[in-house]
Amino acid sequence: MKNAYKLLVMVSLFAFAKAYAQNNTSYWQQHVDYEMEIDMNVNNYQYDGKQKLVYTNNSPETLDRVYYHLYFNAFQPGSEMDVRSRNIADPDGRVKDRISKLGPDEIGFIKVNSLTQDGKKLNYEVAGTVLEVQLAAPIAPGASTTFNMDFKGQVPVQIRRSGRNNKEGVALSMTQWYPKMAEYDFEGWHAHPYIAREFHSVWGDFDVKITIDENYTVGGTGYLQDPEDMGHGYAGTSMKPGKNAKRGKLQWHFKAPNVHDFTWAADPEYVHDVIMGENDTELHFFYKNKESIKANWKKLQPMTADLLAFYNKHVGTYPYKQYSVIQGGDGGMEYAMSTLITGERKFGSLFGVTAHEMAHTWFQFLLASNEAKHEWMDEGFTSYISALAENELTGGDNPNPVAGSYRGYYYLVKSGKEQPQTTHADRYNENMPYSIAAYSKGAVFLAQLGYVIGEDNLKKTLKKYFDDFAFKHPTPNDIKRTAEKVSGMELDWYLTDWTQTTNTIDYGITSVEADGNKTKVTLTRKGLMPMPIDLYVDMADGSQKSYYMPLRMMRAEKPNPTPNINREQLADWPWTNPTYTFTIDAPISKVKMMKIDPTSKMADIDQTDNVWENK
Repeated sequence: MKNAYKLLVMVSLFAFAKAYAQNNTSYWQQHVDYEMEIDMNVNNYQYDGKQKLVYTNNSPETLDRVYYHLYFNAFQPGSEMDVRSRNIADPDGRVKDRISKLGPDEIGFIKVNSLTQDGKKLNYEVAGTVLEVQLAAPIAPGASTTFNMDFKGQVPVQIRRSGRNNKEGVALSMTQWYPKMAEYDFEGWHAHPYIAREFHSVWGDFDVKITIDENYTVGGTGYLQDPEDMGHGYAGTSMKPGKNAKRGKLQWHFKAPNVHDFTWAADPEYVHDVIMGENDTELHFFYKNKESIKANWKKLQPMTADLLAFYNKHVGTYPYKQYSVIQGGDGGMEYAMSTLITGERKFGSLFGVTAHEMAHTWFQFLLASNEAKHEWMDEGFTSYISALAENELTGGDNPNPVAGSYRGYYYLVKSGKEQPQTTHADRYNENMPYSIAAYSKGAVFLAQLGYVIGEDNLKKTLKKYFDDFAFKHPTPNDIKRTAEKVSGMELDWYLTDWTQTTNTIDYGITSVEADGNKTKVTLTRKGLMPMPIDLYVDMADGSQKSYYMPLRMMRAEKPNPTPNINREQLADWPWTNPTYTFTIDAPISKVKMMKIDPTSKMADIDQTDNVWENK
C-alpha cells in the first residue's frame, strides 16, 4: 500500500511537471522605470549622468544577474561594430572603416562610475557594448529592485544613427545614449552586442531631465514638463527664464509612459512647428533653419497628419498624444514617439522616409517584436503598410503597391545569396541579403498572406494583431496564429516555408489540350514551397471564369477575391503532388487565355509559364 501511494504521488508530480512544462511560455514581460538626469557639455560633447532604474521581475525565474547595453562603446577602434564593418564584403557606406580612424575626442563611450542594487555596491564587467552585472541579491519572481548608477558619456562623431554634427549640421542626435537594461523574456537574456543592426528592449516609464546650453532646442521621446518654467521657446510658446535655468543652461524635463526607448536630438538652429493630428495628437517638427528645406518641411506636416490617420485606421489607434519628426541622424530611424531623419531631401524622399519611419511606431514601438531575431517582422510589416499609405495619400492607383518589394525578393533569389529569415540580423553573410530579407521579403510575407487568406481577412488580421499584442513582444507565431483565427485556415506551412527556409514558389501551366468538348489543363509545381492556386480564364465570348485549387493542408478556403467573376472551387491540391489536372467545361476553341494569379501577389519566381494563350 505504501509503495502504491508513492507511485501515485510520483505519477501526480510527473503529470504536474509535464503540465507546467507545456505551459511555461504563458505570456509575461519584464518592466523597468527609468529616472535619469544628464548634464551635457556642448563644447566637448561629454555628459555626466545619473540613473535610477526600478526593475520588476515578472518572469517565473529568479534572476542572479542582469545586463545593460552600452551602445556608444561601439564607436571605438577595435569594437565589434568596427571589426565587422571592416570584414564584411559589402560594408554600410556610412560606416566602412571610419570607426577605426576615430581619435580619442571623436569616439563614443559610456563609462559606468558606480552601480548599486538597493544601496549595495555591485560587481560588474564591461564587455564591449554590454555591461555584465552580478547581483548583490537575486530578484525573485514578482519582486522589484532598484539600481542606481553614475555614468559618463561621450557622443561620437556621427557615423551610424547616433552622433554629433551630422552631415547636415545637426548638433546632437542622441539615440541609444544611456545605459539600457537588456531584455529578458521566455528565451532568456538578449544581451547581444551592438553591431549596427536592430534592438529589443524592456517596456517601462521614463522620466528624463536634460541640462544643456540655453541656446539649444530639444525634441524627442515623451512629453515636455512645465515648459513655462524653462526659459526657452517650445511648442510655439514664448517664455522667460524660470526656476530650472542654470548659468547659461536650461533643463528640459520629459516624461514618457509605457515605452521601451528614449531618444532626443538638440540643435541651436532648430525651427519647431506643431500641428494637430487625429485624436488631438500633437505632431511636432524640428528642422534646421534653412530656406532650402523649409518649403518641403512645411509641406510634410499636413501629410504626416494624413499618415497618422491612415495607420490609425488600418492598424490601430496611436495611443500617445505626441509624435515628433526630427531632422538628425544619418538617414531615417524610428524611435519611441519620434523619428530622426536627414532633412535635405527632395520632397518625395522626405515624405517616403517619414511614412516608413512613422509606420514603425506601430510595427516595433507598439508591436515590439525582437528586431535582432525577427527583423522581417518590423521592417517588412512597416514596408508593407507604408507602401499602401504612400500609394493612397499620393493619389496612386497601383493595384499592388508592394510590387517593388516583390522585385527586391526576386533579385535576392537570383543572386544565390539568400539566407532564411530566421537568421539573426547580425549573422547574415552580407548586408544586401539582410536588407532584402528584412524589408522586401518581410513585406511580401504580408502581401502574399493576403493572397492566401483573402485581402479582407488580411485587413482584419492586422487590426486583431494590434489589438491583441500592442505593448507586448509578439513573435512570428503570433502573427500566424492571428491570421489563423481570423481566416479559419491552418497556416503553419506558410510561416515555416517562407521564413525558416529558402524554398521558392514556382508554378506553371504545362499542358492545355482538347478533351472532346472539354479542355484539359495541367499545372505543375516546380518550386518546393506549395501554395493555393487561383487560375483565371478569358473565354472567346468575352466572359471570364476563375478556378480555385486550395492547398489541402490549409484545411479551409479563402473567399472569392473577385465576386464579379464566377469561381469554381476544385478539389484540394496535396502539396506532395507535383502536378494537378482539371477540365474546363468548354471546348478548347472557346478558351482564349488563362493565367495563374493575375494579381502577381503570389511570389512565383518564374512567371513566364504562368500564362497560356490560344494562338
